[in-house]
Amino acid sequence: MGRGGSWKSWAVRTLWATLAVLLLPAFQVLLVRWMDPPVTGIELQRRWEAHREGRGWGRVARRPIPIAEVPQSYLRCVLVAEDARFLSHQGFDLREMRAAAAKAKLTGKPIRGASTITMQCARTLFLWQGRSWVRKGLEFYYTVWMELLLPKRRILELYVNQIEMGREIYGVRAAAQHHYNREPWRLTNDQQAMLAAILPAPRRWDPNEPTMKLRWRQTMIRVREPVLQFPEWGRSAERAR
Repeated sequence: MGRGGSWKSWAVRTLWATLAVLLLPAFQVLLVRWMDPPVTGIELQRRWEAHREGRGWGRVARRPIPIAEVPQSYLRCVLVAEDARFLSHQGFDLREMRAAAAKAKLTGKPIRGASTITMQCARTLFLWQGRSWVRKGLEFYYTVWMELLLPKRRILELYVNQIEMGREIYGVRAAAQHHYNREPWRLTNDQQAMLAAILPAPRRWDPNEPTMKLRWRQTMIRVREPVLQFPEWGRSAERAR
């Protein structure tokens, strides 16, 4: 085979390899449309951190439940706390991004607080925690695929079941059992609001020993949660009790 043929063969292989890499996220997202992931990116990261610190490989407390079993009021608390416009945006909240950019410019600190639930879910399932342009770019790419291939209901179901909610604790059921020794549908309104309030810093904030800031977040969530318009996706307070 001449040089021309070798170059064409190399180009074809490169093209197919590039397509495979670009479409891998779509395949991964399609899988979680119908099944819960056996392991997530954040779990792998935390286990590696535990091993590196001499604590073995850590453990995982995660007990996914259908979104219909999650209290409706807790779902509203999560949206109030993390992404009130979840149902209306396409994965990226441009209003929040502009506000976060303006605040960062004013304070001189890095941009924070503009991640949507879809972005956080993509990071939790497929990527890792940390600040880098590589991870941020991948997070945006996975977010696009998640919004294209998953209904909002499934995105929120994955989020409340897989998100980190304490050290080695993932999802609302494991968090409810660990922090309050009860199932999610037995949580009080204050407990639901508190579990939503810790989401920005679940490894630092303890629901049973709340700081002033955490108490303030809980109060704001309790005030705003009842008026948030939201479909009937979870278990209602009446059925829960």
